[in-house]
Amino acid sequence: MNLVSERSQAGEPGLLRRPRTLDLVGLVARLLLGGVMLVAGLLKVAKPEVSARAVQAYQILPFDLATYVGYGLPILEVLLGALLVLGLFTRTAAAIAGVLLVAFIIGIASAWARGISIDCGCFGQGGTIDPSQTRYLEEILRDVGLVLCAAWLVTRPRTAYSLERTLFA
Repeated sequence: MNLVSERSQAGEPGLLRRPRTLDLVGLVARLLLGGVMLVAGLLKVAKPEVSARAVQAYQILPFDLATYVGYGLPILEVLLGALLVLGLFTRTAAAIAGVLLVAFIIGIASAWARGISIDCGCFGQGGTIDPSQTRYLEEILRDVGLVLCAAWLVTRPRTAYSLERTLFA
């Protein structure tokens, strides 16, 4: 059953083209992306040295720069996650989160390609691990899904139950 084409032929907008349905898809994308960013940041914000060690383990950035990035990243993740969960500055927060996720995908793929065995550090751990414990493909696929959520929100930031909609309607 194709709800889009059947309803469209009857002169009504298809279910997947109705503004309310699109707003709910946006809500799911916003809460999923925001929730992951918020949890990832909160798990690291109290232990910035662990986050710094995780960024250093990728061996992409100079050691000192990786340390600064590791200290700042959890704060940025918490901020972006909170904005997305609340539905404030949705397009901007989703765009920044999307860029971060693309950087994470590149970093994970780089570590995988170079044979470096690390935990991605996404949820508070990080650092060198046994090669049998790596989950690079899973991590990349997860981040690709989150990039798709970010892309949806950049192109259609209007979502159900957002503060932005309430305050600026």
